[in-house]
Amino acid sequence: MATTVTTAGAPGVHRSSHRLLLAGALAGPVFFASATAQMLTREGFDITRHPISQLSTGDLGWMQITTFVLAGVGGVALAAGIGRTVTEGIGRRALPVLVGIFGVGMIAAGLFTMDPEKGFPAGTPDGPVAQMSWHGIAHSAAAAVSFTSLAIAAIVLAVRCARRRAVPSAIGNGAAGLILLLPMSPEHMSIQIAVNGLVAFTWTTAVALWLRRSA
Repeated sequence: MATTVTTAGAPGVHRSSHRLLLAGALAGPVFFASATAQMLTREGFDITRHPISQLSTGDLGWMQITTFVLAGVGGVALAAGIGRTVTEGIGRRALPVLVGIFGVGMIAAGLFTMDPEKGFPAGTPDGPVAQMSWHGIAHSAAAAVSFTSLAIAAIVLAVRCARRRAVPSAIGNGAAGLILLLPMSPEHMSIQIAVNGLVAFTWTTAVALWLRRSA
């Protein structure tokens, strides 16, 4: 991602920016390490039927709730790091706001859980929930806003890179944004959500590491 980055001058500010970006870089690996471990060990979970968010339900749901919150805090840290390091050019105002919305959305998606359904957690009736609860609706809304905001951030960064003739970076960011904006398929929703999460957190990690090097 070849684009100019500037950091406010004081050494303390520089170290603070690096810590914020490191927190942003760790959000993705932490999220997927935790989610993968739960998918492999929690009875009855099937990624072809159950979205990752459903791990927040049941007696062990606190683990995925915590994972969402930690990932969201990492997203907010990344937003702050972007605000400190990207101080000129296209996206200098929009990028930290958009990534910040992503982080807050992840926190909200953790605090407002999905409803048990389709046989998970174990013992739940094997079928869709008859009527979504208020917290299930809030979860879906928070996740939708979060991923949409990050998609727009990726597209803004793609435009920034294109203006600076960094073609591979522009293509990569644009592709990430478009994937996150694809409509959900009811038949393959859980898989698509997992792919979107992988794209989203790969993007946040890549941006955080790139900014740490550039700054």
